[in-house]
Amino acid sequence: MQTVSLSGSLRGNVGKKDAKALRQQGLVPCVLYGGKEQFHFHLDEKDFKKIVYTPETYLVKLKLGDNEIESLLQDIQYHPVTDKILHADFMEIFTDKPVKVAIPVHPVGASEGVLKGGSLNHILRKLIVKAYVKDIPDGIDIDISGLDIGDSVKISDLNIDKLTFLDPENRVILSVKVTRMAVDVEEEEEEEEGVEGEEGEGVEGGEKPAEGGEKPAEGGKKPAEGGEKPTK
Repeated sequence: MQTVSLSGSLRGNVGKKDAKALRQQGLVPCVLYGGKEQFHFHLDEKDFKKIVYTPETYLVKLKLGDNEIESLLQDIQYHPVTDKILHADFMEIFTDKPVKVAIPVHPVGASEGVLKGGSLNHILRKLIVKAYVKDIPDGIDIDISGLDIGDSVKISDLNIDKLTFLDPENRVILSVKVTRMAVDVEEEEEEEEGVEGEEGEGVEGGEKPAEGGEKPAEGGKKPAEGGEKPTK
């Protein structure tokens, strides 16, 4: 699991006015909980670019005064209009206790169904797992090379040592959907196969005449019925 180090400053006052003043300075009020002591501090808003605007999940080493504490970003609040970060919660973690964390999913390989014109539907971008910190990977690689159109990968299909998946087993992570392009390709292939089959149909020794063809009349042309009779 990748690690990021951030240096925060402990807050002398805790309250709405103090939090508002911090935000006006480009700082984000934060709280760290989960250990013996709870810490109220603030971070520079720019520091969050390292851990928020990315699909990866990081172990955050917080330096708060004389303390250096390992933590995970647990929750974050945004302004409903500007999307500026208003507040962040961190949870202290311990090496001897399992933690719950969201791990990103990384599709690996080229799907057979996608090569045929299908579309890869990436439903779950992250999976919630429970594990000891030392066993948490940077991401979960899923081989999609064997997926054809209509195939999918569910939570129940995964079996990774030392990771306990907390999402429902029947949840679909990835699937390959049919598209108009794939349908067109299949129809063209069927048409080509049909044409080749027709061209291959033949009779040994040349073309056979059509049955029920016209036979020549014996003794010449037969006069049409109801025609003019010859005079005696």
